[in-house]
Amino acid sequence: MFVEGLRCTDCAAAYAAEALHVCDRCFAPLEVAYDLEAAARAISPESVAAGPASLWRYSALLPADPRGRVDLGAGFTPLIRADRLASELGLGELWLKNDTMNPTGSFKDRVVSVALTKARELGFKVAACSSTGNLANAVAAHAARAGMRAVVFIPEDLEPVKIAATGVYGATVVRLDGTYDDAARLCSELIEELDDWAFVNNNLRTYYSEGSKTLAFEIAEQLDWSVPDHVVVPVASGSQLTKIHKGFKELGSVGLLEEGSIPRLSGAQAAGCNPVAAAFESGVDSFTPVRRPDTIAKSLAIGNPTDGDRVLSSVRSTGGAVDDVSDAGILEGIRLLARTEGIFAETAGGVTIGVLAKLAAQGIVRRDERVVAIISGNGLKTVETVAPALPRTDPVKPSLDAVLALLTEGAN
Repeated sequence: MFVEGLRCTDCAAAYAAEALHVCDRCFAPLEVAYDLEAAARAISPESVAAGPASLWRYSALLPADPRGRVDLGAGFTPLIRADRLASELGLGELWLKNDTMNPTGSFKDRVVSVALTKARELGFKVAACSSTGNLANAVAAHAARAGMRAVVFIPEDLEPVKIAATGVYGATVVRLDGTYDDAARLCSELIEELDDWAFVNNNLRTYYSEGSKTLAFEIAEQLDWSVPDHVVVPVASGSQLTKIHKGFKELGSVGLLEEGSIPRLSGAQAAGCNPVAAAFESGVDSFTPVRRPDTIAKSLAIGNPTDGDRVLSSVRSTGGAVDDVSDAGILEGIRLLARTEGIFAETAGGVTIGVLAKLAAQGIVRRDERVVAIISGNGLKTVETVAPALPRTDPVKPSLDAVLALLTEGAN
C-alpha cells in the first residue's frame, strides 16, 4: 500500500488513514492521498497484467492491504465495442463498460470489496449501509464472504428482487418508512452509537469510494493504456463520476497514461431525481436537493447527493455535461441497449443510454469521439419495472399451422 493518509477535498487539511469521511474544519469530504512517486515505481502494465482478474490487480492504487482482501471477483468486467448501438445514436466509436457482470450484478461490488477489506483492517465487526438496493446486495454478499454480520437500511418501496437478493445472504434488512435520504441520515446518527459498525458509505466512505476509480483503471487498460475522449456515467451520490475522474488523474501521475490526459466526463440522471442536472442546466455551482424523488430508477433516487457539487466541478472542468431523461426515456434506453447489443441493464443503465442519446442528438457527445458508457447494473434487478412495457402475445395452439400463422402475421 502507498497510502499517505487522508486529505480534505476543499481545504487540503491532512488526517491519518482512519475511519473518517468529513473534514472537521470545513465539513467537506475527505479522500485518500497516496505517495504516487513510490506507487509509480511499483506499478507497470506488466505488474497489472500479472495480477488477479479483479479490481485487486490495481492494489498499488487502492487504500487497503490486498493480503486480507474481501474478494468475490469484482471488477475487470468486459469493455464491449457497441457498433450497432452507435449506429442507432449517430455515433462513431462507442464502448460499453459492462458492470452487469459483477458478482451481485452491479458496480457496487467494487466499492464494497475495498470498503470491507479496509473495515477488517481497522477492526470493525459489522458491515452496514444505507442503500437503494444494489449496495445492500453487495454488502450482504461480501459480508457473508468475510464472516461479518450485515445490516442494511433501505426505503420501504425498494424493488422486491433487490430485497430478496439481500436477505438471501443472511443480512438483517431494515425497511424504513421514508426515502433513501432518510436512511442515510439515520445511519449518520447510528455511527455515534455503534462503535464497531462499518457503515461503508458513511464512516468508511473515504475508502469505499476508491473502488469506483477502478473503472477508469480498467477502461484505460482495456483500451491498451489509452484514454477515451468521453465517458458517460450515471449519477446517484455522484461518487462514481468523481472517482473515475480521480482514477484517470492517478494513472497519469504514475506514468501509465500521459499526464493530464483526462476524458470529457458527462453525468446522467433521471428526470424524477435530477438535482445535479438541474444545477448544471442553471449554470450554478451547487445543487438544490430533491425532497421526494419520483422515478422508476430507484438506484439513482438520491435527492441530496453527497458528491453532487463535485460532479459539477468534474464535468465542467473536463468539458462534459449533465442531463436527465424521463421514465419513458429510461425504458426506451433499456430496450434499445438490449435489442442492439444484447445487454439487459437495470433502470440506471436506461438512464445512461437515454442521456447518451440526448447528448448525441445535441452534439455534446460527438461522432468523432471515442465514447465509453458505464452500464452499472443488471436488468434482472428491475425486471418488474420493464415487464409492463414489453409486448405480450396470447398463447397459441401447439400446432404447425397455428405457429406459422402467428409468425407470418408478425412478419407483416
